[in-house]
Amino acid sequence: MLEKLSEALKKATDKISKAVFVDKAVIDEVSKELQRGLIAADVNVFLVKEITQKLKDKANDEKIKGIEKKEQLIKLLYDTILEIIGKEKKELQLKDNKSEQTRILLLGLYGAGKTTTAGKLGLYYSKRGKKVALLGLDVHRPAASDQLEQIAKQNKLAVFIDKTEKDPLKIYKKFKQELDQYDLLIIDTAGRHSLDEELVKEIKNINKTLKPDYKVLVIQADIGQAAKTQAAEFQKALEVNGVIITRMDSTAKAGGALTACHETKAPVFFIGTGEKSHELETFNPNAFISRILGMGDLEGLLEKVQSAMDKDSQKKLKGKLEKGELDLRDFQEQIKSMSSMGSMDKLLDMIPGFSGLKGKMPENMLGVQEEKMKHWQHAINSMTEEEIKNPEIIEKQTTRLGRIAKGSGTTTSDIRQLIKQYKLLKEFTKGGVSEADLSSGGFSQKQMMKLAKKFGKKMKL
Repeated sequence: MLEKLSEALKKATDKISKAVFVDKAVIDEVSKELQRGLIAADVNVFLVKEITQKLKDKANDEKIKGIEKKEQLIKLLYDTILEIIGKEKKELQLKDNKSEQTRILLLGLYGAGKTTTAGKLGLYYSKRGKKVALLGLDVHRPAASDQLEQIAKQNKLAVFIDKTEKDPLKIYKKFKQELDQYDLLIIDTAGRHSLDEELVKEIKNINKTLKPDYKVLVIQADIGQAAKTQAAEFQKALEVNGVIITRMDSTAKAGGALTACHETKAPVFFIGTGEKSHELETFNPNAFISRILGMGDLEGLLEKVQSAMDKDSQKKLKGKLEKGELDLRDFQEQIKSMSSMGSMDKLLDMIPGFSGLKGKMPENMLGVQEEKMKHWQHAINSMTEEEIKNPEIIEKQTTRLGRIAKGSGTTTSDIRQLIKQYKLLKEFTKGGVSEADLSSGGFSQKQMMKLAKKFGKKMKL
């Protein structure tokens, strides 16, 4: 995401690091790199000029005791980007009281991705123990109800739709008694090509009747600087109190959407980073900048791990990890969860120190590894329960290797590599895992850093 800005920031920090000393010429060069990156990311030109001038002024005049000039300039660069996209992480606060329901009303124009986002949000909160219902009030777009129904089915969410009714308020009243039984209600509404009078009237009526806790604007990243006008218009019509930005995986021009939301004082709650249901992340400005600077985002990675596993799976894994007991079936479940988290390319970007490795890897290496993981799953499905519980016997008896390879359409080499990776993971968890390490529902930052340090050279991609 924001590839051009990421490249520009990396170039700027490299120039600072390589400079013998920081003078006006270096500061000017860094400012120009930042300008090029921000403009390429579709940030408003006047805003770019304003913030880069502030950077130059501070870099030339500001003195921070105990910090070298190079470090000071890098910090100023970091703070400058934070100023554009917002300094604090804002979160949707769901009601804890079981007798109270939280309601999220999704708004946006055609093509913004409201319906898909409704499913992603529902899955996100259901993984966190909430009883979620989706309500389809888009009565204008053909097949909108079918799409929401399909998404809900894929994610095992309750959905309430009426494919024949053309009055959204009648649909709500029809299901009101059933809807009241849920902790969280996510409401999908109709869009238009523009925010016309008819749409404003409809969403105002829905807002008045349903009284949502959050009115969230769904806006696509590739809309660019038009996002500012759209955000302002929706805010004026309905006092929007949050934003979700979609398509952050497919565009380098998300700067317009990010800065527009900040300027209109509507916080970004989530960003959509792919088409899969799990590819929705809470928006954390600090972590976001760390990632585009190539510094990783462990908090975001841990969130992905948690989103990929339901409560029961987390509890089961927790028990096994605490005892240091893992078998190949557990390993298979982890492979499935990892696959649902997104591509390995994206995951590497989130691990500190790993994003820079991608450029040094042979072409399509990560794709080959993803394919290999699919082969491993097929191999495990071809094993007996005895082999799954005690895979060491497979290595001792080559006839088992041949049988499994033939039955799964893999090679004996694939199976040997699978067992090797399983042994590494088992060795890592042999001593057990503490309660603190599992507090986030999976490996903690401490565990993941330990894993990277201990097995970084052993793990074979």
